[in-house]
Amino acid sequence: MLISLIRSGNANLLTVIIYIISILLTIFLVLPLHECAHGFVAYKLGDDTAKRAGRITLNPLAHINYVGAALMLLIGFGWAEPVPVDARNFKNPKAGMAITALAGPVSNLLAAIVAGFLSNLFYFLYVKGIIGAGIEIFGISLLAYLLMFFEFLISINIGLAVFNFLPVPPLDGSKILMAFLPNKAIRWILERQGTISMILFIVIMMGGFNGILGVFDDVFYKFISWLTWLPFSALL
Repeated sequence: MLISLIRSGNANLLTVIIYIISILLTIFLVLPLHECAHGFVAYKLGDDTAKRAGRITLNPLAHINYVGAALMLLIGFGWAEPVPVDARNFKNPKAGMAITALAGPVSNLLAAIVAGFLSNLFYFLYVKGIIGAGIEIFGISLLAYLLMFFEFLISINIGLAVFNFLPVPPLDGSKILMAFLPNKAIRWILERQGTISMILFIVIMMGGFNGILGVFDDVFYKFISWLTWLPFSALL
């Protein structure tokens, strides 16, 4: 994403800096939130593997994967260290794994909602004349840059959520899907998970999922934009 932003020629230096800040915030706060959510839900469902490994924390040092973080910064696709989960500790292993997996993308959607609410709050305060637009840099007001920062955060979090919903190992969507598959099919997938993951990575790098992911990204973006503006629209 950063590479694409720079190559587009449409972004000034401050826009690039704001994007980098939004990605760094994602790496050091949102990705840890995603993994912590997995561990916390697993713990509540009876599996203390993540807790014993010290992974139910927002401390980024407990979750960061440096290769995933670098790719997140450069191309907008990355990952943290997966939280260990032992499905044998769940009363219902399939359902437990599915709910635990679901917690990660849901945390990203909640983060997008928070960013959307803050963005609309600042815009609302500007419309009501409570705050000003601020000085201009490169012909763009500080308020516009702040709203751009929140827009980046919303888009990144929605992108992470939608991507993780793909029913392909090792993504969270595959664990949700497995709740509905027979054990034989699950074993077949797990035995080939390494190969499937490598194919997934190649397809991602070639932009193979861009079309379908873009459709769902747009749907979630419009819904969250509507939802987070709703309380403010009633006050105008």
